[in-house]
Amino acid sequence: MEFSRIFMMSCSVLLLCFSLAYGQAASPPAPAAMSPSPTPAPAPAPEYVNLTYLLSVAGPFHTFLDYLESTKVMDTFQNQANNTEQGITIFVPKDSAFKALKKPSLSNLSDDQLKSLILFHAIPKFYSLADFNDLSAKGPISTFAGGGYTLNFTDNSGTVHLNSGWSRTKVSSAVHSTDPVAIYQVDKVLLPEAIFGTDIPPMPAPAPAPDISPSADAPSADSKGTASSSKSSSSTSASHRITNFGIWSQLVLALVGGWLLLFL
Repeated sequence: MEFSRIFMMSCSVLLLCFSLAYGQAASPPAPAAMSPSPTPAPAPAPEYVNLTYLLSVAGPFHTFLDYLESTKVMDTFQNQANNTEQGITIFVPKDSAFKALKKPSLSNLSDDQLKSLILFHAIPKFYSLADFNDLSAKGPISTFAGGGYTLNFTDNSGTVHLNSGWSRTKVSSAVHSTDPVAIYQVDKVLLPEAIFGTDIPPMPAPAPAPDISPSADAPSADSKGTASSSKSSSSTSASHRITNFGIWSQLVLALVGGWLLLFL
């Protein structure tokens, strides 16, 4: 009886061990842990272009900068420079260009006209100096001021010329020319026909070439000729006097000789 219990317990242990071993073999392997994929780095933000700073360190462009601030046009230009793909091109007159502007005067313009005039100095797209060669063949180019405010460009052997009707000037230097912002210095204030009309005064005639006359001390060709002719005439008269003197002396000697022969 004792033996039977021991035998039954041994069989039970063996069956339990066998079932545990079978369960471990039949259970599928645990899935391998997935490593997280690296998060891509964010794209670097474009560098902010501060137009006020660029115009403050160059020029001097203080007058144009004051107009940008007083008309709130700076906000428009700044937004175009930093928040658009097209960029901006600005033509900036120096302070001396505003001082040289006598007629027409900007003091008679209304606030809206003054704002349009400042907007007229920019194009809502970035243009490098090399791009103006193509612009010269496209005719009038619209500016920030609107449809009636256009500029004509010509590229003359690398020099960019602008024509607004009232103003004919050229790009004298590049203040900043890195996409998306181009700033170019011009010699005159750009005056649009949409404000000042089409009754454009004629361009002043070019100054005549200086008349270079010979100095008073330098002898002229006529005086040289007169001097040479007077010298030749004086030498001729002197030779005539010498010849006449020789003839008279010979006559006197002949008369004296004949008189001596008569009395001897």
